[in-house]
Amino acid sequence: MVGGQTLDLAFDKLQHPADLDLDHVTRLQAMKTGALLRVACEAGAVLGGADRNERAALVAYGEALGAAFQIADDLLDLEGDAAVVGKATGKDARKATMVAVMGAPAAKARLAAVKDAAIAVLAPFGPRADLLRETALFVADRKS
Repeated sequence: MVGGQTLDLAFDKLQHPADLDLDHVTRLQAMKTGALLRVACEAGAVLGGADRNERAALVAYGEALGAAFQIADDLLDLEGDAAVVGKATGKDARKATMVAVMGAPAAKARLAAVKDAAIAVLAPFGPRADLLRETALFVADRKS
Protein backbone atom coordinates (compact mmCIF):
# COMPACT_ATOMS: atom_id res chain seq x y z
CA MET A 1 0.00 0.00 0.00
CA VAL A 2 2.89 2.35 0.69
CA GLY A 3 4.10 1.99 -2.90
CA GLY A 4 0.66 2.89 -4.24
CA GLN A 5 0.45 5.91 -1.97
CA THR A 6 3.90 6.96 -3.14
CA LEU A 7 2.77 6.81 -6.78
CA ASP A 8 -0.33 8.81 -5.89
CA LEU A 9 1.62 11.51 -4.08
CA ALA A 10 4.25 11.65 -6.82
CA PHE A 11 1.57 12.36 -9.40
CA ASP A 12 -0.01 15.02 -7.17
CA LYS A 13 3.37 16.79 -6.87
CA LEU A 14 4.03 16.67 -10.62
CA GLN A 15 0.57 17.95 -11.51
CA HIS A 16 0.98 17.04 -15.16
CA PRO A 17 -2.30 15.43 -16.18
CA ALA A 18 -0.87 14.77 -19.64
CA ASP A 19 1.55 12.29 -18.03
CA LEU A 20 -1.28 10.26 -16.59
CA ASP A 21 -1.91 6.93 -18.30
CA LEU A 22 -4.00 3.84 -17.73
CA ASP A 23 -1.04 1.68 -16.67
CA HIS A 24 -0.06 4.17 -13.98
CA VAL A 25 -3.57 4.41 -12.53
CA THR A 26 -4.12 0.64 -12.72
CA ARG A 27 -0.85 -0.03 -10.90
CA LEU A 28 -1.47 2.72 -8.33
CA GLN A 29 -4.97 1.48 -7.50
CA ALA A 30 -3.88 -2.17 -7.39
CA MET A 31 -1.18 -1.23 -4.89
CA LYS A 32 -3.61 0.66 -2.63
CA THR A 33 -7.23 -0.49 -2.40
CA GLY A 34 -6.50 -3.56 -4.48
CA ALA A 35 -3.72 -4.70 -2.15
CA LEU A 36 -5.89 -4.27 0.91
CA LEU A 37 -8.75 -6.33 -0.50
CA ARG A 38 -6.49 -8.90 -2.14
CA VAL A 39 -4.67 -9.67 1.11
CA ALA A 40 -7.94 -9.92 3.02
CA CYS A 41 -9.23 -12.48 0.53
CA GLU A 42 -5.97 -14.40 0.49
CA ALA A 43 -5.81 -14.45 4.29
CA GLY A 44 -9.35 -15.81 4.37
CA ALA A 45 -8.36 -18.51 1.90
CA VAL A 46 -5.33 -19.50 3.97
CA LEU A 47 -7.23 -19.49 7.26
CA GLY A 48 -10.08 -21.43 5.67
CA GLY A 49 -7.76 -24.15 4.38
CA ALA A 50 -8.36 -23.43 0.70
CA ASP A 51 -6.43 -25.51 -1.80
CA ARG A 52 -4.09 -23.89 -4.36
CA ASN A 53 -6.84 -23.36 -6.98
CA GLU A 54 -9.32 -21.97 -4.47
CA ARG A 55 -6.69 -19.65 -3.07
CA ALA A 56 -5.82 -18.39 -6.56
CA ALA A 57 -9.50 -17.79 -7.28
CA LEU A 58 -9.94 -15.83 -4.07
CA VAL A 59 -6.84 -13.75 -4.77
CA ALA A 60 -8.22 -12.95 -8.25
CA TYR A 61 -11.56 -12.08 -6.65
CA GLY A 62 -9.84 -9.71 -4.20
CA GLU A 63 -7.94 -8.01 -7.02
CA ALA A 64 -11.09 -7.53 -9.07
CA LEU A 65 -13.06 -6.37 -6.04
CA GLY A 66 -10.37 -3.82 -5.24
CA ALA A 67 -10.46 -2.49 -8.79
CA ALA A 68 -14.26 -2.32 -8.71
CA PHE A 69 -14.24 -0.49 -5.39
CA GLN A 70 -11.78 2.12 -6.60
CA ILE A 71 -13.48 2.74 -9.94
CA ALA A 72 -16.85 3.06 -8.20
CA ASP A 73 -15.27 5.52 -5.76
CA ASP A 74 -13.82 7.54 -8.66
CA LEU A 75 -17.24 7.66 -10.32
CA LEU A 76 -18.97 8.65 -7.09
CA ASP A 77 -16.53 11.52 -6.70
CA LEU A 78 -17.48 12.72 -10.18
CA GLU A 79 -21.21 12.01 -10.26
CA GLY A 80 -22.32 11.36 -6.71
CA ASP A 81 -24.47 13.57 -4.52
CA ALA A 82 -22.35 14.69 -1.56
CA ALA A 83 -25.33 14.31 0.79
CA VAL A 84 -25.77 10.67 -0.27
CA VAL A 85 -22.06 9.86 -0.65
CA GLY A 86 -21.37 11.25 2.81
CA LYS A 87 -18.30 13.23 1.79
CA ALA A 88 -17.36 16.09 -0.49
CA THR A 89 -17.40 15.22 -4.17
CA GLY A 90 -15.42 16.66 -7.06
CA LYS A 91 -12.14 16.64 -5.13
CA ASP A 92 -10.51 14.04 -7.40
CA ALA A 93 -10.78 16.07 -10.61
CA ARG A 94 -6.99 16.55 -10.82
CA LYS A 95 -5.99 13.19 -9.35
CA ALA A 96 -4.81 9.94 -10.85
CA THR A 97 -8.13 8.14 -11.36
CA MET A 98 -9.72 5.88 -13.98
CA VAL A 99 -12.21 8.64 -14.71
CA ALA A 100 -9.38 11.11 -15.39
CA VAL A 101 -7.71 8.68 -17.80
CA MET A 102 -10.67 7.04 -19.51
CA GLY A 103 -13.61 9.36 -19.00
CA ALA A 104 -16.78 8.36 -17.17
CA PRO A 105 -18.37 6.14 -19.86
CA ALA A 106 -15.26 3.97 -20.29
CA ALA A 107 -14.71 3.85 -16.52
CA LYS A 108 -18.30 2.60 -16.11
CA ALA A 109 -17.66 -0.10 -18.71
CA ARG A 110 -14.45 -1.12 -16.94
CA LEU A 111 -16.32 -1.21 -13.62
CA ALA A 112 -18.89 -3.58 -15.12
CA ALA A 113 -16.11 -5.77 -16.52
CA VAL A 114 -14.18 -6.08 -13.26
CA LYS A 115 -17.41 -6.72 -11.34
CA ASP A 116 -18.26 -9.50 -13.79
CA ALA A 117 -14.71 -10.88 -13.48
CA ALA A 118 -14.96 -10.92 -9.70
CA ILE A 119 -18.23 -12.85 -9.87
CA ALA A 120 -17.03 -15.24 -12.59
CA VAL A 121 -13.91 -16.32 -10.71
CA LEU A 122 -16.14 -17.56 -7.87
CA ALA A 123 -17.92 -20.13 -10.05
CA PRO A 124 -16.01 -23.13 -8.61
CA PHE A 125 -17.35 -22.33 -5.15
CA GLY A 126 -21.00 -22.60 -6.10
CA PRO A 127 -23.46 -21.23 -3.55
CA ARG A 128 -20.76 -21.08 -0.84
CA ALA A 129 -19.59 -17.83 -2.45
CA ASP A 130 -22.98 -16.13 -2.68
CA LEU A 131 -22.03 -13.54 -0.06
CA LEU A 132 -18.87 -12.70 -2.01
CA ARG A 133 -20.93 -12.31 -5.19
CA GLU A 134 -23.35 -10.00 -3.36
CA THR A 135 -20.37 -8.02 -2.09
CA ALA A 136 -19.09 -7.47 -5.62
CA LEU A 137 -22.54 -6.29 -6.71
CA PHE A 138 -22.79 -3.96 -3.73
CA VAL A 139 -19.33 -2.48 -4.31
CA ALA A 140 -20.00 -1.82 -8.00
CA ASP A 141 -23.49 -0.43 -7.54
CA ARG A 142 -23.06 1.55 -4.33
CA LYS A 143 -24.25 5.12 -4.04
CA SER A 144 -22.22 6.08 -1.00
